[in-house]
Amino acid sequence: MKRALRLSLTLAAFLAAGVGGHWAGQHGIELQPSWSRSVAWLRSVPWLQSILWGEPAPVVAAGAKPEAPERVIYYRDPDGRAAYSAEPRKTVDGRDFLPVSASEDVSFDEEQSAVVEPPAEAAAPASAAGSCDAQKILYYRNPMGLPDTSPMPKKDSMGMDYTPVHACDDEGGGIIKISPGKLQRTGVRSEAVAERIISLQLRVPGSVQPDERRVSIVSAPTDGFVGKVESVTTGDRVRKGQPLLQLRSADIAAAAAQLVINPGYEGTRRRLENLNVPAEVIAEIERSHLVPLAFVWPSPRDGIVLARNATEGMKVSAGDALYRIADLTVVWVLADVPEYELASVELGQAATIRMRSLPGRSFEGRVVSIYPQIDRETRTTRVRIEIPNPQTLLRADMYADVEIAAGAAKPVVAVPESAVIDTGTRQVVILDKGEGRFEPRKVKTGTRGGGYVEIRRGVVTSDRVVVAANFLIDAESNLKAALAGMAAEDQSQ
Repeated sequence: MKRALRLSLTLAAFLAAGVGGHWAGQHGIELQPSWSRSVAWLRSVPWLQSILWGEPAPVVAAGAKPEAPERVIYYRDPDGRAAYSAEPRKTVDGRDFLPVSASEDVSFDEEQSAVVEPPAEAAAPASAAGSCDAQKILYYRNPMGLPDTSPMPKKDSMGMDYTPVHACDDEGGGIIKISPGKLQRTGVRSEAVAERIISLQLRVPGSVQPDERRVSIVSAPTDGFVGKVESVTTGDRVRKGQPLLQLRSADIAAAAAQLVINPGYEGTRRRLENLNVPAEVIAEIERSHLVPLAFVWPSPRDGIVLARNATEGMKVSAGDALYRIADLTVVWVLADVPEYELASVELGQAATIRMRSLPGRSFEGRVVSIYPQIDRETRTTRVRIEIPNPQTLLRADMYADVEIAAGAAKPVVAVPESAVIDTGTRQVVILDKGEGRFEPRKVKTGTRGGGYVEIRRGVVTSDRVVVAANFLIDAESNLKAALAGMAAEDQSQ
């Protein structure tokens, strides 16, 4: 009896191990239903399971039911690639695909997104607070995104089912809800709003000009004749007081004679000063008590001769310019700023100047003046920049490429340029509300530069804005508004 029982138990264990069916089939033995029931009974007894199969008896808490294994719905690539299989599969290098159970799956379609039900004890307060009904269908919309809705299920002309819109999908207030799978597929990214210093590099043309305060003109104070002209010509550097030419004038000679006759009379000296006779010449007349035949005209300042119009023996009239001398140790760069960029330019902003005739070199300066008028033909405004020029490398009328560091000097609320949707009549950003919820928000923009846009009204630093694929969400928002309007119109009818 014991031997028969042991043989029966051994055969049952053999069959329960998963090879009995194969062995019986090979030997033409048909298993009876009683054998199957016996094997099932043996597998359910913990101590027999330990004796016959050598497996440890499972520890089950008193009154607890054994957990059933989760159902595997598909297998995915172990490296996260977009490769899936309904059956077990291996990669090219021999690794197994990973099983995905029903609880781990995330749908890639909005209509099939997994819905996590709240616990029963938490559902009641939510319902009391007026939360949406996830199972309630408000209407059906065209699957191709056309502005067509239906209160009942229907198909389009190609046989595709209309998409149901549930109560939780239509939150109102402009909120757009998108499933996680669709977000991943479209590449939506968001970034926090922050305060930044917006730098704008404004590039405009310009030209080098002498400082008007450092330019002097040597002119004839009265009619006369030019005597000897010194060997000073255009481009020469001169010093203050250096002789330039001699001038013969009857009016100057008469005034000098009155000074010799009446040396203590203040009027005679003042007349010579009004004729622009140099102080050195007046002092020499008072010292020598002689009226010279020709009066020497000196240079009024250190600088470079920009123009010489004096020729020995020529007749001159009062006011004729004989020399033009400029001090070029400090020069101006006059930049032509377009009218639409003028609002971003302020006094004191740094500027970098580069000359095409001096490759590889740059000069630094600051904006010291913004001219009050706009050129009618070019619609530009002159901006003056002062630059030290101790080596006089910068010459008058040189062409210059000017780069002005414009923009806000203080941090302002700013977002990336890609976050702003500008339709021409409005500017919109998409706020990321979390959990796949988005809200379009109208904003007022300001300065742009460095890849960022100043936001003067509409968002704060605690918000997050969508910076990639935001136009898709904006299109979804516009579609939602259109469908909502048509649904309301249908209901009113």
